[in-house]
Amino acid sequence: MTPRRAAAVRDPGLQPERTRLAWRRTTLTGAVIAVLAVKSALHAGAPPSGIVAAALCAVLWLGLLGLAHRRIGALAGPRPAALAPRVAATAVLCTVALAVCGAALVL
Repeated sequence: MTPRRAAAVRDPGLQPERTRLAWRRTTLTGAVIAVLAVKSALHAGAPPSGIVAAALCAVLWLGLLGLAHRRIGALAGPRPAALAPRVAATAVLCTVALAVCGAALVL
């Protein structure tokens, strides 16, 4: 095989699998936060702000789940495209907002 041909053949190794697992871990963490937020909001005597926070957590988790699903699907191809900066920024925003909601639930 010529060097040029060898460069054209991609051997992804385990990198796409690690990335897929990272997306799944992140969405699982978001799911736990959303479930705890809803549980907290359904608890007797929850203030309206708690219900709004639980709804926000659920929406953020669904957004993150949608982004992760699209990215995991893209990683299944032979040569996945690079993650667009706007999608990356949205994923970071959802993750950070979920972390803030989770921290607010603890406090």
